[in-house]
Amino acid sequence: MFIEPKTTRGQSQKIGWIEVICGSMFSGKTEELIRRLNRAKIAKQSVTIFKPKLDTRYDAVDIVSHNQTAIPSIPLDNSSQIPALAGECEVVGIDEAQFFDVDIIKVVNQLANQGKRVVIAGLDMDSTGIPFGPMPALMSIAEYVTKVHAICIRCGDIAHYSHRTVANDRQVMLGETDSYEALCRRCYNL
Repeated sequence: MFIEPKTTRGQSQKIGWIEVICGSMFSGKTEELIRRLNRAKIAKQSVTIFKPKLDTRYDAVDIVSHNQTAIPSIPLDNSSQIPALAGECEVVGIDEAQFFDVDIIKVVNQLANQGKRVVIAGLDMDSTGIPFGPMPALMSIAEYVTKVHAICIRCGDIAHYSHRTVANDRQVMLGETDSYEALCRRCYNL
């Protein structure tokens, strides 16, 4: 979606905004992020994409969805690096935002205030069903929030829990179908 620039006191000023794509594992968050960023590229908008450096599941640099759709990104240690690297681009993409520090909230507000479209994807809850990192705050400040759902691996209903299937008490544990399964509320609470 493109919003026409507003004119303020005789000057043209772009209006930015924040979009958040959230949900459980295997719900298509990264796939939707890649789709939106590719559409911006087709529209000849300049796009810069970031991900946390710790996310090396499929690739150390590219953002890769579970169905192997990929897009190049810049892996970062912390969110404070984003503004300088975003430069003059029009669209900023951020994957796995739940792994970034709390300063990402300030960073994405700053980018949107500069007239950039900021598209963020991340898990809304951790494997224990607790809101994950900065995601609740990002959803609160976003103009657009899209919650996507997986399919429950046990019963086929809509799933929104990322159930960990291996013993590990850490909040952050990278994994795929070998360590997680998508469950609906009923199956998660059984």
